[in-house]
Amino acid sequence: MNNKNNDHSICVVGLGYVGLPLAVEFGKIYPTLGFDIDDSRIKELSNYRDRTGEVSYDQLKSAKYLQLTSDSSALDIANIYIVTVPTPIDENSVPNLELLKSASQTIGTYLKHDDIVIYESTVFPGATEEICVPILEQASGLKLNDDFLVGYSPERINPGDKVNTIRTITKITSGSNAVAATKIDNLYRSIIDAGTYLAHDIKTAEAAKVIENTQRDLNIAIINEFSKIFNCLDIDTESVLNAAATKWNFLQFKPGLVGGHCISVDPHYLAFKAMQAGYHPELILAGRRMNETMSIHCAHQMIKAMACKNLTLHKSKVLVMGVTFKGNCPDIRNTKVIDLVRELKCFNLEVDIYDPCADPNEVYEAFNVELTNTLVPASYDGIILAVDHTSIKEMGQQFIRSLGKDPHVLFDMKYLFAKNESDLRM
Repeated sequence: MNNKNNDHSICVVGLGYVGLPLAVEFGKIYPTLGFDIDDSRIKELSNYRDRTGEVSYDQLKSAKYLQLTSDSSALDIANIYIVTVPTPIDENSVPNLELLKSASQTIGTYLKHDDIVIYESTVFPGATEEICVPILEQASGLKLNDDFLVGYSPERINPGDKVNTIRTITKITSGSNAVAATKIDNLYRSIIDAGTYLAHDIKTAEAAKVIENTQRDLNIAIINEFSKIFNCLDIDTESVLNAAATKWNFLQFKPGLVGGHCISVDPHYLAFKAMQAGYHPELILAGRRMNETMSIHCAHQMIKAMACKNLTLHKSKVLVMGVTFKGNCPDIRNTKVIDLVRELKCFNLEVDIYDPCADPNEVYEAFNVELTNTLVPASYDGIILAVDHTSIKEMGQQFIRSLGKDPHVLFDMKYLFAKNESDLRM
């Protein structure tokens, strides 16, 4: 792992949606080690294949200084460690930092004088210094700022987005002291075309990250509530939003299911820390409740629409098109489409799920649900367009309609087609 940039030897810990693109960019110019505990992940990446679809074959090949391993003993060659492991919530919506703690423990084992540890995983304000640093110090026997440095640079990866990529999004940076802040900022500036923003301190950077997705969650929540109201008033929501968007400062959001590993998770991190400090957040949790109920609401809207067409619900067949948490992305983590499917099944409906982007094995392992890979004409009493994959939209309204019986209900949850081309919309 030698090249002209031999002052830096970087190790990226965690090679998912966040870590892999970062490792590839660093691996183009610095000696970089990509570490993941999943040996199968290392094997596929070593063959230049990324199951997430975030990094192409050519991009992986271009990272000529990148090495990949699942052997933690290789970490001792690095002097900069970047942590990009998942930070989910548990069944009670409490932050689960076990992977972050484990990564810190592993790094601490190999931490040396003058090394730098940078965290990118989403956390609540204070987590880096209050939880991660003590683990690093205990495992290494070293002291922060005297022997090693720490920073926080929140990830801003948008899965499936080929326009707003890691190089084109401004990177927030921070450090445990002025020296750390400067070194970390310079490091990221060397790979980020859009530049960096040096935050006042680590807590500020942590807080900035967690409110980005919390704000988006709340914006979607109010649009979802608008959608429920307009549904009661028999007004088309998209038409209202298009009209309102003619004002320059109207924020353009659409109603929908809010799943995934960011927007539906991050607000709970801020709420958790706020309650620890003695403050009970009202709006944040209200927005979460609104968005968490949308799957059930959509299922009930479908049931009502089928009843209005005098369709017998018992054993009726419904096709749900899309199961991932967002369009053009294979990620199924915390997808709310599954909640929609389960609610439909509560009414004794037979539900098929079709998704060309999702891995059938992952879906079965996660939800005990088998995807269908065949679409037979005149098979369904109801069709729900749940995810806006380009491949689904390109099928066209006429083909999708052909999959339904006569009569049937087409529920366009994602506004893929014009309002007169479906029977029901959000």
